[in-house]
Amino acid sequence: MPGEAIDIYEAINQPPPSFGRNLFETDPILIGALETLLGSEVEGELGRIGAYWGSAEAFELARLANENAPVLNTFDRYGRRQDSVEFHPAYHALMRRSVENGLHSAIWEEDSDLAGHRHAVRAAALYMTSQTEGGHVFALSTTSAAVAALRANRPVMGDWLKFVRTRRYDHRPLAKEDKHGVTIAVAFAEREAGTDLRAVATRAEPVEEGVWRLDGHKWFVSSPMADAFVVLAQTPQGPSLFLVPRVTDDGLPNGVRLDRLKAKLGNRANATAEIAFDGALGHLLGEPGRGITVAAPLSALVRLDGALAAAGLMRAGLVEAVHYARHRRVFGSLLIEEPLMLRVLADLALDSLAATALVMRLALAYDAGAKDPHEAAFARIMTPAAKYWITKTAPAFLQEAMECVGGNGCVEDGLLPRLYRDAPLHALWGGGGNLLCLEIARMVSSDPAALNAALAEIARDVDVDGPISVVDIRSAAAAAVSDPGTSRILTEQLALAGAAAALHKFAPRVLADAFVAGRLAGSWRATYGIAESRFDTAAIVDFAVQQ
Repeated sequence: MPGEAIDIYEAINQPPPSFGRNLFETDPILIGALETLLGSEVEGELGRIGAYWGSAEAFELARLANENAPVLNTFDRYGRRQDSVEFHPAYHALMRRSVENGLHSAIWEEDSDLAGHRHAVRAAALYMTSQTEGGHVFALSTTSAAVAALRANRPVMGDWLKFVRTRRYDHRPLAKEDKHGVTIAVAFAEREAGTDLRAVATRAEPVEEGVWRLDGHKWFVSSPMADAFVVLAQTPQGPSLFLVPRVTDDGLPNGVRLDRLKAKLGNRANATAEIAFDGALGHLLGEPGRGITVAAPLSALVRLDGALAAAGLMRAGLVEAVHYARHRRVFGSLLIEEPLMLRVLADLALDSLAATALVMRLALAYDAGAKDPHEAAFARIMTPAAKYWITKTAPAFLQEAMECVGGNGCVEDGLLPRLYRDAPLHALWGGGGNLLCLEIARMVSSDPAALNAALAEIARDVDVDGPISVVDIRSAAAAAVSDPGTSRILTEQLALAGAAAALHKFAPRVLADAFVAGRLAGSWRATYGIAESRFDTAAIVDFAVQQ
């Protein structure tokens, strides 16, 4: 009415906050993958984890931890070496929560309630955690993965594992015997050697039985305030693996120097440092010269976590986009009622659902692989394939999600810009795309059981007369062996077909069909929103993001 006062600050046509969702109970793929495997107590625990990471409190801690970046304190006020990183209290609160949830230790515990399902339960927890704050997850991932390398030295493993298992977060820089719990970082990359681990320049010399002195420099070390580092160093026999404590058993500094922190694109809550080892004492893991082999299971677990975290980012981005579209009105109707927007959201949903299905299928394979060689072989080849496709997909996926939200999607007050900045780092975490593809190409010749295991599942769960067949993938595999320059074709085909098979296991068949139609058949596709009209886009979105 003319002359009527208008509240110019009223938030008209803006969505309500998106937090307050239970990330477990509203995720159909998690439920589909786990509901028949878990008892009510474990399912209830995942529900509690999902409720927390969807809460306003978790969102606020994540914001504070990322807006207040870690600070390096090289010296104290008197000029003495300090070599410490100062974190905002929000980071410690996030770490404390995730340590209590066992993200760093669950697969190595002996709780009978999780017997046979430890990887799957932890995977679900890590995936949900990463949807809200993924930076602190790096410290938990490397701790969990490091134990796989410690198994090469049972006495050392025994000394450290009991402190990993406590589920008590203790960031004080003390000897492990004086702490309530520990974390472990990984220090491989150097100026001279990134993916070429055989070229590392850090040197190790024997001091006494099982103890070596390390001197050298590492270029990228996430979680530099960890209590110990798994370090790759040269010995006369070749690259070897060591565990280097930050503090000696006597409580003295162990020659670990922090030179500077990296100013990263994303992952800002977590510190990444350049570290020097100046006469640091370490314990040999495995035999001298066998370091890369000893590190292989560690690397596999880090890659699995990278794929899980990236799938979590995609899930969070999808939920933000759908939430906005369900509440925003344009041209007289809700945005989600616009056919083109609905098709974009449905296309995003298919990739997110497939990524979640694939990583959960992988986690289940790690559990079953302890007793089933077929499942272990499946995990060996599908881990690098899954990491390749999911981490490559996430940045473009999140850019599209930001566009769905419009200008608000690009404002740092919200979640999407942080997800977008974090996404590219996961492609590098545990090895970049070319490294993964070349490993898969080599595996075709050196480990045929792995390819056969993946193809057996694809043949069983994906239409053999459809647009992609086992014959096609075998042809791509043969081409990758003779010409490694084609190995990305093989890797992508494996990942997409494997994701379709996993989606078929954990969701209605029509979703797998829609995924295959849009990714492995039909016209060439470079952007989202080109899904075939024969599929019910509204039903796809409603299944993926339940109201």
